[in-house]
Amino acid sequence: MKNLKVVFSFLLAVGLFATMSTLITSCDDDEPPALTLVSLTAGSIDLNGATSATGVPTGATITAEFSTEVDPASVSAITLERQFDAAAYASTITVDGKTVTINPNTDFSTGTLFILEFGAGLKSTGGKTLTTAIERNFSTEGTFAVPGAVAHWTFEDNANDIIGSYDAAAAQIVDITYAAGRKADAGKAASFNGTTSIIEISNGDQLMNTQNFTLSFWVKATEHTDNVDKGHFVMGLGAFYGFQFEIFGGYGGWKLATRYEFNNAGTINTITEDNAFNGDGKDATNGGWQGFAFTKDLTASGGPSAIIKDKWVHMVYTYNSTTKQGIYYANGEKMRELDFDLWPDGDNKTFITGLKYGGVEPDVKNELAFGFIQSRAGTLWDDEPWGGYAQASANHFKGLLDDVIIYHKVLTAAEVTSMYNSGKP
Repeated sequence: MKNLKVVFSFLLAVGLFATMSTLITSCDDDEPPALTLVSLTAGSIDLNGATSATGVPTGATITAEFSTEVDPASVSAITLERQFDAAAYASTITVDGKTVTINPNTDFSTGTLFILEFGAGLKSTGGKTLTTAIERNFSTEGTFAVPGAVAHWTFEDNANDIIGSYDAAAAQIVDITYAAGRKADAGKAASFNGTTSIIEISNGDQLMNTQNFTLSFWVKATEHTDNVDKGHFVMGLGAFYGFQFEIFGGYGGWKLATRYEFNNAGTINTITEDNAFNGDGKDATNGGWQGFAFTKDLTASGGPSAIIKDKWVHMVYTYNSTTKQGIYYANGEKMRELDFDLWPDGDNKTFITGLKYGGVEPDVKNELAFGFIQSRAGTLWDDEPWGGYAQASANHFKGLLDDVIIYHKVLTAAEVTSMYNSGKP
């Protein structure tokens, strides 16, 4: 009798274990699969490798493939951050089954590190979340440029604006070739022959009609063979009716003549500041012009020619309408600071409100020119041997030009330095 009870108890236990096993197995079969990242790409570039990806195109869209379908309501757990200033990079995120597409609302800035994170709150349609957050970082193509530009020409075998719509039409590009730039990361540069090369950009006034302004570019001017003392008209928007950057003959200095708007007791008009720089160190405190708050003394180091002759140089000009200060930088170092509040009392320049294009046709045309002081349609200085585009003796630019960037904001000294350090040869 006791033996029968033992056998029955054993069979009952075995049956109960089998039932529980069946139930557990059934529960396992119903458990939704885990959510894991299978692949992550930006175009043809793998972002999911063992090392940080580089050279990601500025217009790239990011595609993530997961092991199971993703819940669209959970994509707020995906973040994209620009490492430079820890700013969130706004993107449109869409889900199609297992595929998540991350499309930045604006093109990536060049030469910039970005951090992409899939947070632990990301869920599958079955309710499974990532067990741990997934972080990947990548760098975009080119050298670093402060975000927020209005226009940026990189001259990668074309004269297109990679930020906005200021592309040069085929008829606006004359005798331009493209050569290796200052270093591999910088890609190519536009090459100007010193006699006929020019690139023209329409609607130039839109590039400079602003209160705050920054112009940044890399330039390498090479000596003219027909006249070693001839200057270089590197770029110009209707010459002094807009803005013009030129390097003096003999490499003795440079200037960015710029047109500004002023409002003097209701009288509104435009006026030009020449802002020539020769590196003599003179400012308002030591015999220089009253309006110059600072001028770098380069006399002991070979003068401006030591910086700009046959060498790549990073030039930046900023204008701050709040402080009424304009600052030149060369290779990340401040060269000149002008302050319109230091002009004589009552001078119209003390009432400047910002930059303003003041050109009138037919003297000048509303086109920004690279390689000359104005576009070919302008007639200003046509009778001058140094000023008419059709004249071989004119101060055509000879050399290389790269990464021309225009901002409608003021870059800080730290930002200018960062751009120089990233882009220097």
